[in-house]
Amino acid sequence: MRSRSPRRREWELLLAEGNESIRKRKLEAWLDRGHGECWLRRSDVAAQVEQVLRAEDGQTYCLRAWTLMPNHVHLVVDVWQTPLSSLLQLWKGRSAREANKVLKRRGIFWEREYFDTLIEDEAHLRKAVRYTENNPVKAGFVCDSKHWLWGSARFRDEYERLPSERTVYTSPSAAG
Repeated sequence: MRSRSPRRREWELLLAEGNESIRKRKLEAWLDRGHGECWLRRSDVAAQVEQVLRAEDGQTYCLRAWTLMPNHVHLVVDVWQTPLSSLLQLWKGRSAREANKVLKRRGIFWEREYFDTLIEDEAHLRKAVRYTENNPVKAGFVCDSKHWLWGSARFRDEYERLPSERTVYTSPSAAG
């Protein structure tokens, strides 16, 4: 998800790129240069957006990784019954209302477009999680992804599990 910005000619040219892989790489580089409004740089706005994203985690979907960058968001999510397009509409709608309250503004907060990738297997999932959580490191904001305040990496334990992935199993004899 990208926060709304006045579209520059360069950005329009990026979206016109025919090769999807090249388009994604160019757009990511453009975003990492910090173009646009960068409302998510404000901790009060980022906190509201992250709260919306995590609100139904484990109930309607499962967040595997996330990172809020100053002008866009990366998510790795297991989609269950609710289609991704509906989840995005829910997240964007709720977070835009909350962010606009904090910013004391009205109007469009997020761009309409989004980019998604279907995760193929466990190796691809691990790569997507690493990419998502390391985005602030790649952009030069922090040296360690666990130090980024608006991402899932800060919640991972010594086994790289999020709290939702930490399940305590008891043997039948111990339960008895």
